[in-house]
Amino acid sequence: MTSQFSFAMRLSTSLSLLASFLTASAFAADWPQFRGPDSSAVAPDAQIPAQPKIDWTVPLPGRGLASPIVVGNKLFVTCASGPKQERLHLFCLDATSGSKVWERQLQATGRTMCQPKNCVAASSPCSDGQHIFALWSSNDLAAFDLDGNLLWVRGLTTDYPNASNSLGMASSPIVVGETLVVVIENDSESYSLGLDVKTGCNLWKLDRPKAANWSSPVVWRADAHAVPVAVLQSSKGLLAVDPVSGSRLWEYNEGSSTMSSSVVAAGVIYAPSNGISR
Repeated sequence: MTSQFSFAMRLSTSLSLLASFLTASAFAADWPQFRGPDSSAVAPDAQIPAQPKIDWTVPLPGRGLASPIVVGNKLFVTCASGPKQERLHLFCLDATSGSKVWERQLQATGRTMCQPKNCVAASSPCSDGQHIFALWSSNDLAAFDLDGNLLWVRGLTTDYPNASNSLGMASSPIVVGETLVVVIENDSESYSLGLDVKTGCNLWKLDRPKAANWSSPVVWRADAHAVPVAVLQSSKGLLAVDPVSGSRLWEYNEGSSTMSSSVVAAGVIYAPSNGISR
């Protein structure tokens, strides 16, 4: 089912999170990142209800445009509150009832400027099944366990002070094995990082094209038995990297969208390039 989570994402507004298809009974597998386990936006085991309905509604204290993710019976979603959206929130909700399991708050250490139609909580969190990783447009990145214990936090603006986008950042991180892949691409200090999921320390850093980029990386396997790699997307095209070392594996250099992210299905990457998918 391709529309299940895009529908839920559109319902995540500045005031509330409405869940109609995000209940535990809708599907069996986790939905651990933006557009699901394979970045395909497909939930093959989903059960489409005969009459779709809103099961629960939960108010959020601030603006949130990120997609929710699901691990087991827990749903995770972010938002940002305050006059300058400087207060960063991560909520853990019961996926069946919508009741709050826990909430954590951080103070933004980086820039919170963004276009009025955007917000600081535009990047979807991700999970490896044991940890939750949340990134905000202020380039603040935090890791929690499933019980809400803070494991590590990084204010990336401290390390890379020129990385910013006046319209707001929106790329969502992904987990590939033991590596958290984060894309911070913009018109100035543009880079992508591979971080150790346990410590948050850099495994690698790649300089990237200096251009605003809101697309998200994807996980790709050549076949079911192949080692997964991370594929980074930018205005220049696609770059596949080894998630452990950051070494370059292959490139597609004919350009791609900086907004619509690529889709992976059955070992094929469909990239929005020059107005079409290739």
